[in-house]
Amino acid sequence: MPPVPTSTVPAPPAEARPVDASERLELLDALRGFALLGVFISNVMMWFSGRVFLPPAEAEAAMENASLLDSVTRYAYEILVSGKFITLFSFLFGLGFAVQLQRADARGASIIPLYSRRLGVLLGIGLLHLFLLWYGDILASYAVMGFGLLLLRRRSERTLLIVAALLCFVWPLFQTAIFRLPQLLADTPEAGAALMKAAREQTLAHHAQVLAAITSGSWLDVVKVSARFYGSEFLPMMALGLLATLGRFVLGLWAGRRRLFHDVDQHLGFFRRMLGWGLVTGIVGSGAGLIVHLLFRWKVFTPDSTPLWLPFVTAPLRNLGQLGLAAFYVAAITLLFQRGAWQRVLGLLAPAGRMALTNYLSQTVLSLLIFYGYGLGQVGKRGPFACVVICVGVFCVQVLWSHLWLSRFRFGPVEWVWRSLTYGKAQPMRRSTSDSPPSPLAV
Repeated sequence: MPPVPTSTVPAPPAEARPVDASERLELLDALRGFALLGVFISNVMMWFSGRVFLPPAEAEAAMENASLLDSVTRYAYEILVSGKFITLFSFLFGLGFAVQLQRADARGASIIPLYSRRLGVLLGIGLLHLFLLWYGDILASYAVMGFGLLLLRRRSERTLLIVAALLCFVWPLFQTAIFRLPQLLADTPEAGAALMKAAREQTLAHHAQVLAAITSGSWLDVVKVSARFYGSEFLPMMALGLLATLGRFVLGLWAGRRRLFHDVDQHLGFFRRMLGWGLVTGIVGSGAGLIVHLLFRWKVFTPDSTPLWLPFVTAPLRNLGQLGLAAFYVAAITLLFQRGAWQRVLGLLAPAGRMALTNYLSQTVLSLLIFYGYGLGQVGKRGPFACVVICVGVFCVQVLWSHLWLSRFRFGPVEWVWRSLTYGKAQPMRRSTSDSPPSPLAV
């Protein structure tokens, strides 16, 4: 009997599907849960509490009359939290892209069609979040800049590091120059200062409108005022910062390409060095920002007499502090995760990280109900320490709820919608008996 000829037709690539629970890296989910808490604290401290919208005189009086606990909390927030956790969140977004790229390569398929649909769905969710709930949405901007990762997916590791460095440290200088362009192009320093003063007064007027709406307006009032504020103030600020966000994405892509978190035991030396250097650069960058803050508070500098060179010095230092402390947090959690006891403790954050999109959106809803006038009306009534306590309390409930939900279901509710729309069909939601065992907190 003649031998059966071997087929030369290549096997079709495996069907694209969401990552199963057994395939996930618990360390990355724990890092994402940790980042989610910090982002929540930042959003409440600066935006939902109304702090950023207070008139300068009222904000200064609040600082002068603050309790010792509130003062310590505010300075700790500026050094340890502000800008650091959104940096970590952005890094993890890029790292997640690297994981998806590796899975697509393993299937022998192009990542472009699937990832483009994924970003398109995320953009839609972000726009709904932005215009119906809160102008401070990050999902839409992440979706837009996510396409930049597609352009960089085949670049060398060296090129990725160069691009990340340029976007994280050089672009902020151009960003500052664009913001200061009217002042730089003015005929005289006095004319430039007058233009900047007029711009600040316009911003303060917009802030007053938002503060009035979130303090006593209906949901529809807030939506209308927030849309105007987004177009006039928030969007220009966000647009100028998008390239810096892409720089953090690229760092995550580089880390994923190096498989730093897949093979931690082979990179322990790297993480130990990152721990030390991250702490040093984080303290230097954040400490410089704190000094500038104090100089303004002590009236050494004022908004009307800020030296033109000062923003060009503080911008790269601020980014250095944010990246440094974010790197320190990543290294510390990664190293601690190698110890059994700490892995069990930090692993409690993992389900919250697996449901990061659902938890992020629910944080917005809960914050609106707690702080805005159509809710409990706590805008301007809670100091920094109380805001942190509220955030930690809400997040603890979210962690518990995430454990309970994922003991029965494969995805968070919004994650299920995201994946189903991305893959073009409803994904199986309930867990099966063959799935990995539920969390010890689950019942």
